[in-house]
Amino acid sequence: MEFMSNVSSGLDESKPSLFELLSESQLRDLLEPSVRYVLAIITQRHPRYLIHIFNRYDEFYALFMLLVERHYLRRWGGSFTENFYGIKRERVLAKDLPRAGKSVPDILAGSTRLKRTDVWKSLFIIVGVPYLKRKLDDAYEIHAGGAAANLFGANYRSDVPGENASPKEKLIYQLKRLLRKIYPTINAAYYFSTLAFNLAYLFDKSHYHTPFHFLINVRMRRLNEADHRAFEAASRPTVRPGATPLTSRSLLSPMTLARLILPRLLDSLKILLPTSIFFLKFLEWWHASDFARQLSAKTAASIELPPPWAVPPPATDEESEDEEGRLERQGRKLVKLPEDSRLCAICGEELTNPTAVQTGYVFCYPCIFRWVQEGEEEPGSGKGGCPVTGVRLLGGTDGLRRLMV
Repeated sequence: MEFMSNVSSGLDESKPSLFELLSESQLRDLLEPSVRYVLAIITQRHPRYLIHIFNRYDEFYALFMLLVERHYLRRWGGSFTENFYGIKRERVLAKDLPRAGKSVPDILAGSTRLKRTDVWKSLFIIVGVPYLKRKLDDAYEIHAGGAAANLFGANYRSDVPGENASPKEKLIYQLKRLLRKIYPTINAAYYFSTLAFNLAYLFDKSHYHTPFHFLINVRMRRLNEADHRAFEAASRPTVRPGATPLTSRSLLSPMTLARLILPRLLDSLKILLPTSIFFLKFLEWWHASDFARQLSAKTAASIELPPPWAVPPPATDEESEDEEGRLERQGRKLVKLPEDSRLCAICGEELTNPTAVQTGYVFCYPCIFRWVQEGEEEPGSGKGGCPVTGVRLLGGTDGLRRLMV
């Protein structure tokens, strides 16, 4: 492995090895499904606010990454994951100048620094191409047959338009046929061309490790001392004569948010990424290890149930009437339990999707959810607690537990 790494870098110390570039590419590919998984978990908790974002996840993720990658390309000369690995992007000159890189590195770094057009080309490669590929993959699987077409062959036709089909439907069908025929070839050509460029880069026969970098004339390099000096100089705030310093302005002003707070938040992602990886690995170890199960078993074993004679006797009718009167005076609404245990005490109908509250009573999930939610939104409605006992429920709607019967 060490030999192959040396072959990739050659005598050029600024050239990253192919294995570094592949690791960076794999890390970038892992970001999208990881963010999708976290967003799906949060959406289950708060569907009212996040369901629209989750349904248009590809678009929102592309816009977010466009903002992040544009900041890192302009400030650090590389994408978010490339900067994490200490790699930058630079324009390829007509002729390599290895001596200039050693004698005048600052001048050479300035001449090879990405211009505005190079930044937007790189953004299209980093954000646009993966977005288009995800959309084409989904369209091929859903609309053009995908696995079903491979299983049934050319006889698979689930959406053949009829004789009375509109021109729009016929056009959509022809586009699906075209996608079914040419997309596998385009996809295979993409992977084979990437493999060819990887091999050429590995044996130092090319400056580019992917065909897209060849098209935009941009190659990957390691960050050096001159780059860090340039980053430090660019990060220092410059104040024009007579202008108000950013630190003396309000934190909520658009100028302060755009030039001071937002760049620092984006730069903090470099610390958030390794921290989140460590946290996710820790959770993976915790759920997969025997230590967590043993600790949970010991905790459950340490809880001793009281003997039957320690349970207080049931309240008499007079005590129950006094308790109900006290709760009614506090403004809490109560319902009476039906004689049939298969009925919901709130709606009076047969239990559907039974859900238990912390007091042990079972209701229909829609009924008890609305009951608790109305109590949270309208404290004076008398709802929110247990509908039978009036006891306050901890956790609100998150404390409800659906039963599998």
